[in-house]
Amino acid sequence: MSSPPAGRQTERGLSRERAIRRRRGGAGLGLLVLVVLLVALLSGGGSGHGTRAGAGSRPTSSARSTPAAVHVLVSAAGTLPTAIQDAAAAPDGRGGALLLGGLDAAESSVADVLRLEAGKANRIGELPTALHDACAGSLASGVYLFGGGQSASFSQVYAIDAAGAATASGSLPTPASDVACATVGNVIYVVGGYTGQEPLRTILAWQPGGAQRVAGTLPKPLRYAAVGQLGGKVIIAGGTSGEQASRAIYSFDPASGGVRQIGLLPAALTHAAGLPLAGSLLVIGGRGSATASGTQTASILAVSPTGIVSSAGRLPRPASDIAAVQSGGHLLLAGGQDAEGAPQSSILELSASP
Repeated sequence: MSSPPAGRQTERGLSRERAIRRRRGGAGLGLLVLVVLLVALLSGGGSGHGTRAGAGSRPTSSARSTPAAVHVLVSAAGTLPTAIQDAAAAPDGRGGALLLGGLDAAESSVADVLRLEAGKANRIGELPTALHDACAGSLASGVYLFGGGQSASFSQVYAIDAAGAATASGSLPTPASDVACATVGNVIYVVGGYTGQEPLRTILAWQPGGAQRVAGTLPKPLRYAAVGQLGGKVIIAGGTSGEQASRAIYSFDPASGGVRQIGLLPAALTHAAGLPLAGSLLVIGGRGSATASGTQTASILAVSPTGIVSSAGRLPRPASDIAAVQSGGHLLLAGGQDAEGAPQSSILELSASP
């Protein structure tokens, strides 16, 4: 139990002093009592101050969770060979990044493997099949592409080498498109998705040559979420649950397998991109409707590891379904869909603003 506040001690002390004065009526004795009272107050006040300082050394959860402000600047960095949306992206381990698959202006899936570096995009290979809405992750052994689909969802996992060649490297337990990936240590986690008939609530752990497993379970089925790794945990923001965009922010702990809700986005959001920066997850663009375009946003939000959300910047124009990747010290955004539903060809770079 904490010490009573100093203000309350003063009230009680003064009341006691007045009562003593009324009972005794002696000026000398009243002065003595006052001296004793002042000594007690100084002692109690010092004790009370020490208690408050101790409480201050253990800040409230609100104080602990307040993150440093994150602000980003967005600049044009280049142009893709063709406009595209819903592509997967991952660092290639050589200072660049790979952009894999996607949807073109005719809303057809493509099989392109593009290498992004210094704002340039070069086609270096081709996937065995055209696809979109896959996700990709990088390990020391290379880049891996998970799921995706065309009119149906796929279950394959491809390894993509430095030359852009894709080889089969296993399969997911079920077909899954609309997935999101995050890498923690030497494991790639595949979050949610859609089988073609129903949405998924699984978080799969995958390693090359190892047995994949269900590492966690989302509170509800989810697809098109923005995800990223922060401090060894996977932050999952927004997405589509059923037919509705979601506001929920979850934290998945690979060590325990636990998933808990840590916050809410300012508004329901889906089809956003996720990218870690400065201890926060940037939630980039997206749209408010789970089933139709036209509600795209230009906002870039920063989500702290404890779920606090702040504004971090804005895109040049509203967009969803952007490929986002961090590689070679650069944060790159590629393609996406504008508010009219058209794919984009821009390559943008994000940089931290002082």
